[in-house]
Amino acid sequence: MSLRPQSALPPVPEDTARIARTAFRRGNPYLLLRDHLGPIFADTAFADLYPARGQPAYAPWRLALVTLMQFREGLSDRQAAEAVRARIDWKYLLALDLIDSGFDHSLLCEFRGRLLQHAASERLLARILDTARDQGLLKARGRQRTDSTHVLAAVRDLNRVELLAETLRAALNAVAIVAPAWLRVLAPPEWHSRYDHRIEETRLPETGAKREAYVLQVGADGYRLLDALDDADAPPPAAALAAVAVLRRVWARHFVRGSGTDGEAGWVRLREVRGRGPGDRVESPYDIDARFRAKSGTDWTGYMVHLTETCDHGLPRLVVHTDTTPANVHEAVRTGAIHEALSEAGLTPSEHLVDAAYVGAEQLVAATARYGIDLIGPTRSNHSWQRRNAEAVQVADFIVDWERRRARCPEGHESTSWGEYRDAANARPFIRASFSPGDCRPCPAKPRCTRATSRRLTLHPRAEHEALAAARKQHESEQGRRLYEQRQGIEGTISQGVRSFGLRRARYRGLAKTTFQGVATAAALNLDRLAAWFGHRPLASAHTSRFSALAA
Repeated sequence: MSLRPQSALPPVPEDTARIARTAFRRGNPYLLLRDHLGPIFADTAFADLYPARGQPAYAPWRLALVTLMQFREGLSDRQAAEAVRARIDWKYLLALDLIDSGFDHSLLCEFRGRLLQHAASERLLARILDTARDQGLLKARGRQRTDSTHVLAAVRDLNRVELLAETLRAALNAVAIVAPAWLRVLAPPEWHSRYDHRIEETRLPETGAKREAYVLQVGADGYRLLDALDDADAPPPAAALAAVAVLRRVWARHFVRGSGTDGEAGWVRLREVRGRGPGDRVESPYDIDARFRAKSGTDWTGYMVHLTETCDHGLPRLVVHTDTTPANVHEAVRTGAIHEALSEAGLTPSEHLVDAAYVGAEQLVAATARYGIDLIGPTRSNHSWQRRNAEAVQVADFIVDWERRRARCPEGHESTSWGEYRDAANARPFIRASFSPGDCRPCPAKPRCTRATSRRLTLHPRAEHEALAAARKQHESEQGRRLYEQRQGIEGTISQGVRSFGLRRARYRGLAKTTFQGVATAAALNLDRLAAWFGHRPLASAHTSRFSALAA
C-alpha cells in the first residue's frame, strides 16, 4: 500500500456533528478531544512507513486514533473496527460520515506492524505530548515522578521438564512447516507420541527414575534433531529457524553431552541448575524475551514497565515516558536511560521523584551533572547492625578529609589506612578506610561502633559520597518529606493503568511488542486524562472506608 497524504484533514461532517451533539448533550470524552485538540495526528507523521507505489492506504491518522481508543477501552481489533462502524462518538473524533462502513480489522494489525518495523511506536505518545504542549498543558522543566509495575508475559508458566519438552516440540513444529519431507524421514514414530500434543496436556512421569529417564530421552531427541540440522544435507531454511536457535540455547544451558564411540550416540546428562539461575534463562520457547523475577513477595515471568508522569500543580497529570524491560532488569539500571530519553524528547524535569529502587550514588551524581535533574527519593537501605541501632555510631558520624585521605571517628581517632578497590560483582569503585586496633580496643565507644577488632569504613568516591549524604539529609527533613509525599500519586496512575487499561498483562509476545503496548497504553491514558481535564472532571480522592471515616 502507498500513502497519499491529505493536504488538509477533513472536518467533522455536519450530520455526524449534529447527531453526536444531540446524543451526548452532557458531553463525551471523544467529542471533547475533537473540539479542543482537533484530529491530533496527521498523515505526514507516518508517510515514511509506507512505500511510494501501490494501492492507496487507509488514512494512518485515523488508524493511530483508533489504536489509542482501542487501548483505552480494552478492545480487540475486531471490536475496534466494529466500533468505528457503529459508534457515533468514534465517528465524530475520526471525522467520518454516519454511513461510513469503516475498514477491515486486519488494517490495525498491519499498522502496528509498520510502527514496529520502523521503530516508530514512540510517535503515538510524542504526538499526544506535543499537542498538550501546544495547549499549554505540559510544563517545561517541571516536576515528574516515576514508578514501575510487573507485566505478565502472554505465555504459560513452565517447570523445567515442561520447558525442555515444549522447546523441542516448538522446534519440531517450526521445522515441519519449512521442511516437512525431510522431517518425516528423520522423525521416529515414538516422537509423535511424545511431541504431537502440548506438553501441558501430556501425563508426565512422576518424580523419580521414570521422570529422569523421560528428561534424558527428551535431551537425546533434541540432540538428534540438532545433529541432523548440522549435517550438510540438512535444508538451510530449517537450520536457520529462530525456534532451532532457541533449542540450541536451551539445550546448552540444561544438558551436558559426552562423545560416543564407534558410531554410538553420546551420553546425555542434565545439568545441575539451582533455582532460576542467571538472568538469561529462557522461560518459554514462545517468548524468549520474558524473564523470571521475584520481588517483594511477588514472582512472575514477563517484563517490567516504568511510567514517568508530570505532577505540576494546576496541570493535568500526563505520562511523558514509558520504558519496558525484561523482568530481571533492576530499576536502578534504567534511571539513566529514562533521563536520557526525557532529555532527547525535550521533557527533562527539574525534580524527579522516585522510590529507593531508582536511587543510588551513581544515579544521584549523573542526574545532576548530565541533565541538571534533582533526583529525589530515599537512598537504599543499609542492613548493617549499626543502621538498625539508633545509638550506634553511623558512617555519617565520621568526618572524611578527602584531601588528606583520612577519616576521623567521633572519638577523635584517625584512620590509619586508605585504599581504593573495585567491587568484583560490578566493578564499581569504592574506598576502604581502616582504623588501628590499638585505637579501637580501649575506646569506650567500641560496643556502639564495631563488633570486629577495629572499625573499617566502606565509602563511595567523594562526589557520590557527598551526593548520598545530601540526599539523606534532604529526605529526613520536614520539607523533604512533604515534597516526597507527591511521589505517591504515581501509584494511582499504575493502578489506573492496571485496572482500566490492562497494563499488567501483555497483549502480545516479545519485548518489542510489549514495549509498543506500554507506549500505546500511556498515550491512551493521556487521552483519557486530557478529556477529563477539558470536561472539568476532578481527580478522584483516596478511598476511605466508612469505618475509618468514624475516627476522623
